[in-house]
Amino acid sequence: MSADLLITGGRIFRGLAGGFAEALAVKDGRIVAVGADAEVAEAAGAATRRVDLGGRVAIPALNEAHMHLLPYGLGLRQVNLRAEEVRTLDEVLNRLKAAARNTPKGEWILGRGYDHGELDIRRHPLASEIDAAVPDHPVLITRTCGHVAVANTAAMKLAGVGHNTPDPEGGAIERKGGKLTGLFQERAMRLIRDIIPPPTEAEMVDAIEAGGRNLAGLGFASASDMNVGMTAGMAEIGAYRRAAADGRLVQRMWQVLAGNPEGIATQAWGEGLRPNFAQGAAAEEMLAWGAVKTFADGSAGGLTAAFYEPYLESAGGGTGIFCFPDESQYEMLARYHAQGWQLDIHAIGDAAIEQVLTGMEKADSAAMPIKGRRHRIEHCGFLNAGQRARMLKHGIIPIPQPSFIWEFGDLYITNLGEARAAASYPMRTWLHEGHHPAASTDSPVCSVDPFPNLYTMVTRRTSKGTVLGADERLTAEEAVHCYTWCGAYSQFAEESRGTLEPGMLADIAVMSHDFFAAEPEAILETQADLTLRGGRVIFDRHGEAAALAGAAD
Repeated sequence: MSADLLITGGRIFRGLAGGFAEALAVKDGRIVAVGADAEVAEAAGAATRRVDLGGRVAIPALNEAHMHLLPYGLGLRQVNLRAEEVRTLDEVLNRLKAAARNTPKGEWILGRGYDHGELDIRRHPLASEIDAAVPDHPVLITRTCGHVAVANTAAMKLAGVGHNTPDPEGGAIERKGGKLTGLFQERAMRLIRDIIPPPTEAEMVDAIEAGGRNLAGLGFASASDMNVGMTAGMAEIGAYRRAAADGRLVQRMWQVLAGNPEGIATQAWGEGLRPNFAQGAAAEEMLAWGAVKTFADGSAGGLTAAFYEPYLESAGGGTGIFCFPDESQYEMLARYHAQGWQLDIHAIGDAAIEQVLTGMEKADSAAMPIKGRRHRIEHCGFLNAGQRARMLKHGIIPIPQPSFIWEFGDLYITNLGEARAAASYPMRTWLHEGHHPAASTDSPVCSVDPFPNLYTMVTRRTSKGTVLGADERLTAEEAVHCYTWCGAYSQFAEESRGTLEPGMLADIAVMSHDFFAAEPEAILETQADLTLRGGRVIFDRHGEAAALAGAAD
């Protein structure tokens, strides 16, 4: 029988091993032929629908291996404080005031994305400043990293936080002159977040769909939610299942349960949730429950990532915050490993990475080895050669965010010095040593836009033009490999997605420019024009789906 779809008229990136082809054919949601025009044309028939690239390029659909889809979708309705738009304290306060005018008194106002390093005041906003601007609402604004937040006085009163409230384990409440500033770090943020009314299931399903469609518009067909349960507890599992049942789950999702005492992993296990993936099978699932996440430290931009060598004194000094003492972390990793979950553990600083590596190694046993489990260290930003060697030995995968260099690289220099900043997120070293670094954005920490991320992998430039570690640059082909195949590998799905080869799922993104053949700056000008998931259209910028009648969602 003839193919359902034929793509011709431009280059098709099959993957790092396969290189480029001239044409591709799809049948029943899978690729049936790829290669030269004449060869692939034999798969076409009278009913075959056709896409003419017109000189554009097609690539495997992107995979967001580390993001928070539900918080991203919910955040689309929160106050946007990201540095692309907000550079002054006045603008922060003006946006909060505008939200207050449209919010009944006493209801919460939530904001996300401010970067104190980019604000004109070069510090975090104070509770007193928010109080003056928004006197009639509880307010919580979260720094872009997600590891630091500022609450106003109304929010702290509702939470029962006073100047004598002790710091919780793995967190800190800032005080100056004996008074609360409103700044909460790491696990201390739960004191405020736990009293914010959770979204309804309907609101969560709307957010899941909205977030997924936004990603489809950027060329993604697979994504993740890296801390399920930290917004609305067990109800998040129900919301995802409802979205899938109602056909509103746009992305193939790799789901990671929140561990830690605050998370839902223990309750979910008690209620019968088990890892539901197997080698290759996860690629077929729209909703794969695969991993559990714990935190070892915070963020380098927020001065809470745990390092052996202190932050620069000019930045505030200190060595960061461990979220848990060693034995507590080791116990959690051993428990989740024994239950069969992949471990997706947050660690950014070298001291935190050491704690996580040691804990994973302690969980190793002849009966249940860690080799082959593809445990992951999320972020894994600042590590040494010995740690890399141990990760490679055990098959532990780094899941980096090159977009951190784009958005926060200059702040890394301020906080850690140029040498440590330049050595962060060593993409080329990882790739050439044999690791499989799955590039991602940690959205909503960073913008989910993949093109600055790709650009930074190729150039190692920050958004301000600073080059950090030029020897860690990748080719465009390597960068796409990290954003596609490596992500699939981290989710046990590389046998079905991540490349465009015969037999693979037809998860395909058509990009507006063939950026492989242009200067790196062309990447920043690129858009996704068409995104297919299993041969079905999930995004269509220019109405090309009209030529694919019957194929669109």
